[in-house]
Amino acid sequence: MYSLYKLKKMNTLLPYIALLAMAFSLVSASDPSPLQDFCVAVNDTHETVFVNGKFCKDPKLATPNDFFFSGLRLPGNTSNKVGSLVTPANVAQIPGLNTVGVSLARVDYAPYGLNPPHIHPRATEILTVLEGTLYAGFVTSNPENRLFSKVLYKGDVFVFPKGLIHFQLNVGTTKAMAISTLSSQNPGVITIANAMFGSKPAISADVLTKAFQVDKNVVENLQSRF
Repeated sequence: MYSLYKLKKMNTLLPYIALLAMAFSLVSASDPSPLQDFCVAVNDTHETVFVNGKFCKDPKLATPNDFFFSGLRLPGNTSNKVGSLVTPANVAQIPGLNTVGVSLARVDYAPYGLNPPHIHPRATEILTVLEGTLYAGFVTSNPENRLFSKVLYKGDVFVFPKGLIHFQLNVGTTKAMAISTLSSQNPGVITIANAMFGSKPAISADVLTKAFQVDKNVVENLQSRF
């Protein structure tokens, strides 16, 4: 009888144990929220606190300039091979973004300029077109590798999910400009072509020849360009 009672009691507790386990799994699956109003990043480690990869300035010493950046007001120089320039506004430019979890970037495009295929390993991106016409898209993960793309006009918004390859091409005959909002203070960026053909030291041509199914001379030619 005692064993039967214990079994019934255990059966009664099982749903609560399951709910508790789910709660703990959900908590551990996301980043903790900061426990302070802000944490201004600072390079000086004297009398500071280390939070989210940066040392924090004493809040009493924070100034408006810690939360300010004027670098997005001017157009970027697009006189380069791809015809685009990204001007970031992340924790490196705005120390007050430390622990906040957001950042911005301005992207300028020459006519037919390209922001080449790349990924942000730590952020989802929302792109808002402020000038010009862009062809933008992203590709899903294996095995589907499905392309989602749209032609974007002034005022249009497009989302690039975290970690997926994406790009923008100016399809107009005039300059274009967009603002990118990212869900990380330091989203990171990996440009696919640069990583594959311009790594230091270089990836073996044998690896790239097989991966891209092209002649070795093609790979060596591409590597010489990065």
